[in-house]
Amino acid sequence: MAFKRLVRFVIGDGISFGDLLSDNSGTYTVRRLTGDIFTKLRPTEEIVQVDKAGLASNKLSFPSNDLPATVPSRSNNQLNVPKYPPIFVKPADALAGPFDTIDVHPDAREMLDYEGELTVVVGRDAKNVSEDEALEYVLGYTAGNDLSARNFQVPEASGMQFGYSKSFDQFGPIGHTIVAASEIPDPQNLRLVTRVNGQVKQQTSTNDMIWSVQQIVSHLSRGMTLRKGTVIMTGTPAGVGFFNKEFLKAGDVVEVEIEGVASVKNEIRYT
Repeated sequence: MAFKRLVRFVIGDGISFGDLLSDNSGTYTVRRLTGDIFTKLRPTEEIVQVDKAGLASNKLSFPSNDLPATVPSRSNNQLNVPKYPPIFVKPADALAGPFDTIDVHPDAREMLDYEGELTVVVGRDAKNVSEDEALEYVLGYTAGNDLSARNFQVPEASGMQFGYSKSFDQFGPIGHTIVAASEIPDPQNLRLVTRVNGQVKQQTSTNDMIWSVQQIVSHLSRGMTLRKGTVIMTGTPAGVGFFNKEFLKAGDVVEVEIEGVASVKNEIRYT
């Protein structure tokens, strides 16, 4: 594996992939990589400094819309547990960068909610994969926020079809790195924390997930091809705003952290 912590960044007029070597007070040190993310990346000798705030020409910028479009997701928050993981699909335009400001359409503001989630990136095409084999198809892990317009998700509005409520542009920020699967032998032993304006709203271990990463990947590959580059948001713990009637407003900042792995931090903006 050519990387431990994969990032995508802007340098000059071009875009490159890199291996994140260190993060010192918001300035990233990155080893530039060449090649294809899903076939063979190769390290170079070029070390660059990437400014998180984007004030310099080098800007940390993952994810990319050249990843495949589907973003399966499920939620396990205070609901009856079905036999199989419920699957919602986000389009590619729902992807957003780890530090992007999220522009929210007026019709999605009334009950705007966060869902902090461990996020899995598939590294190669998978079909009919067993649970025992599932982790072999994972490229790496990152953090994600499955933003949801609950007013479009409640049963009387959605008919229990939740995809639309989660499909607005920028409703799926992920990042800030993808940590190689080889660096995380047990994805069910990670700590997730979600903060809104600095206040902890969700805090749990991924061992509390109803379905493990292995089970989710295996389920999604049953009888259909799970394409490389697919981003899987694995579900959110208790603490979302819906159950406390505390929804996101303009200016709120939501941070989702998978401790030791990755984090996103996004401000909500009304357009």
